[in-house]
Amino acid sequence: MKNYKEVNKALWNKRVDGHVNSEFYSVDRWKKHLNSLNKIELSLLGDLQGKKILHLQCHFGQDTLSMQALGAQCTGVDLSNKAIDKAQVLARELNLDSRFICCDIYELKNHLDEKFDLVFASYGCIGWLPDLSKWAEVISNFLNPNGKFVFAEFHPVVWMFNDQFTSVDYSYFNKEAIIASESGSYADPKGDYNNDFVCWNHSIDEVLTALMSNGMSLELFQEYDYSPYPCFENIVEQDQKKYQIKNLEGKLPMVFALKMNKNETI
Repeated sequence: MKNYKEVNKALWNKRVDGHVNSEFYSVDRWKKHLNSLNKIELSLLGDLQGKKILHLQCHFGQDTLSMQALGAQCTGVDLSNKAIDKAQVLARELNLDSRFICCDIYELKNHLDEKFDLVFASYGCIGWLPDLSKWAEVISNFLNPNGKFVFAEFHPVVWMFNDQFTSVDYSYFNKEAIIASESGSYADPKGDYNNDFVCWNHSIDEVLTALMSNGMSLELFQEYDYSPYPCFENIVEQDQKKYQIKNLEGKLPMVFALKMNKNETI
């Protein structure tokens, strides 16, 4: 779909208010301790003190502001203008000096001309992007030599199933756009959005090939048999912030994480 950006932007703009007020994001609780990051990404990020970080597809900025509170200087980017407006409101309210940019990340070069120590993205990001080579090019462009890309994402095996995890309905590989609609969302199931959306499945091979073809080398790759979020149907909590699919406990990779190094140029 040539207009996938407009379709998806409309969806995410409709979701913002419901997400901000949802139990899923627990914004009021988060404001008390300012850390929305999970153990998976915290272990990859390490000490953030003094780091300059670019956060791609930041939604309304909760993780961006969490990294800022941990000592980084953060810039968040998102396609949704309503999400960016809310992120800026939260930054002012919390007196955190993060910067937020509203644009499609493929067009970020037109809005930003800086280099960063670290680029970060997490959970539910790349499925909205048709071309991972262009995505990896953006990441590489904004990293300093020897900079890091830290990425935690839902495993592509998860997206092969229908919503109830009772059948395999989609290819593991990126063969075509998936066009669908839903009335609620993962964070606000009762939300009345009724929007179409367009997404793509991307294999692990596609992710790694895109990044390594754009001047990055793999430092760390990990897979997890749980999700830190209860954002799927038929989910059961095995431990604190460790969710698995009922009747498939321990049998599916649900999240993968990686750290890439930007190769030093001579």
